[in-house]
Amino acid sequence: MLILHCPYCGVMAEETELHAGGEAHLKRFGPGSSDEEFEGYLFHRENPKGVHFERWRHVNGCGKWFHAARCTNTLEVFGTYSAQVTAPPQEIQDKISAKRPGWTWGTWGDDPKGRDQ
Repeated sequence: MLILHCPYCGVMAEETELHAGGEAHLKRFGPGSSDEEFEGYLFHRENPKGVHFERWRHVNGCGKWFHAARCTNTLEVFGTYSAQVTAPPQEIQDKISAKRPGWTWGTWGDDPKGRDQ
């Protein structure tokens, strides 16, 4: 079972207390955007086998959204952090790099992504 730490209320919550909200750090497009930008926002998502950044909501707790960095292959959690940031904290990036040599956080297209190299 996936267990995540809520960075707001401090609870170690099982996934049954949480709600997954999809990929984190997406650039949102709305009114005034091109059809291609809006299509990319709605439909194009990463689905890596490896490090992934996700949005989660602590539904049966404080109710706040947060981000989690985890490995989709092993379910290893590298850390959780506030949803109000545009990139993972450096300490989480360092933790991932220590366990996954060659991993980088970068920009591919218009959206920042982390990926295994």
